[in-house]
Amino acid sequence: MRCPFCRHNDSRVVDSREADEGQAIRRRRSCSSCGKRFTTVEEPVLAVVKRSGVTEPFSREKVVRGVARACQGRPVDPDALAQLAHRVEETIRAAGTAEVPSQEVGMAILGPLRELDEVAYLRFASVYRNFSCVADFEAEIADLRAAARDGDVGGRVDTAGETPVGAADARDVPAARAGD
Repeated sequence: MRCPFCRHNDSRVVDSREADEGQAIRRRRSCSSCGKRFTTVEEPVLAVVKRSGVTEPFSREKVVRGVARACQGRPVDPDALAQLAHRVEETIRAAGTAEVPSQEVGMAILGPLRELDEVAYLRFASVYRNFSCVADFEAEIADLRAAARDGDVGGRVDTAGETPVGAADARDVPAARAGD
């Protein structure tokens, strides 16, 4: 490892520790020429292969930006988006491959997003899965309702048992009160 101070090519490792929940290794080094110490962080590179064949490094920030667009106008906490991106990265890294198709990244996003916010999930899924007609939305909404009834999703079902709470409907709009 080259010393950032004197540019000498030789340094020795003084200390090594895990960082970022075991996803990286932090090494404290000492330059054998100038004696100064510096820190390096090593982490495995996770690459995403896009449909066009272009490869780019995985980015949690890019996941957060994409999901944030789907969550626009929804009561979703930015910390929840960061946690979702972390879960997605963990899921992808657990596969144990250095390169992952963008299709798998999208699939890894759908599950946690469905648990986080069903409306945002529908928005993201409609773009990701390329919904082409109203029937595609209706089928996905029927799946959400069935999952909510069966308790598969963290969502709650209203007293009528038909609409998952948080779904876009008239209940999301405050009712007008007398005198308003």
